[in-house]
Amino acid sequence: MAYSLKNELAKPERFVGGHRLCAGCGAGITCRAMMRALDPEDKAVICNATSCLEVSSFLYPYSAWTDSYIHTAFENASATASGVEAAYRVMKRRGKVDENYKFLIIGGDGGTYDIGLQSLSGAMERGHDLTYFCYDNEAYMNTGIQRSSSTPRFANATTTPSGTESTGKKQNKKNLTEIMVAHNIPYVAQTTFIGNFKDFHEKAHKAIYTEGPCFVNVMSPCPRGWQYPAEELATICKLAVDTCVWPLYEVVEGEYHLTYMPKKKLPVEEFMKMQGRFKHCFQPGNEWTIEEAQKWVDEKWETLLAKCK
Repeated sequence: MAYSLKNELAKPERFVGGHRLCAGCGAGITCRAMMRALDPEDKAVICNATSCLEVSSFLYPYSAWTDSYIHTAFENASATASGVEAAYRVMKRRGKVDENYKFLIIGGDGGTYDIGLQSLSGAMERGHDLTYFCYDNEAYMNTGIQRSSSTPRFANATTTPSGTESTGKKQNKKNLTEIMVAHNIPYVAQTTFIGNFKDFHEKAHKAIYTEGPCFVNVMSPCPRGWQYPAEELATICKLAVDTCVWPLYEVVEGEYHLTYMPKKKLPVEEFMKMQGRFKHCFQPGNEWTIEEAQKWVDEKWETLLAKCK
């Protein structure tokens, strides 16, 4: 279905206001766009791993979700959704359910890159007809901004603090999108919030309506953890894309497609300097950290371009 801003705005909200997410948080935007990608006639079951999103969007008896919602533990969101999807197929085959349902899983990087990786991998390998959305804010924001395997190198976090003896996290970010590609699933995508959400919507809709297991990784900044003014969310995302820190691409049946080529590839420091978590990198004597960050981004970008042919 072709993207139309007018048609999208005409759809009723399926992730509504009144939730308790912070101003400038990307998670709520991820949810609104994800739910808008559903065709209006289809129903959905959402499995949400424990996270900032869960405690902010569902506090019994209040919910920001208009569709069926299941709160799971960190580690088993994909396993729970797998069971629900399998039960639905059986009931559909027996004529006990007439409506069309889509099964969506959403979790942060802590519950996806780390704690929930085993159940996510299992669901992908078994071939369940569901879509996993990761809102990647690059740390365990819900429990105190501890580093995760998604946290980029040199980022300041409460368990990798910068100081006289440290320049933040020592390891580079795990490439979970590529790990999902290695599962040989029909659709994998990487996106974020830029422009009129065309890239996000088209990828979300394609993932939801592709038969089989699909995965969408969404850069979803956190104002508290990344330390930026709430109103700069869209600017941060645009810089992540234009510096090639977070390329926009999709992998359809194993074939790579770049969905956005920056008109001018910006230096990575343009992305880093807007965030307090990297402010120590700009102190005298730490110039090497920016050089290393640029080297890492350039290597990954060239590798991706080669895959996209």
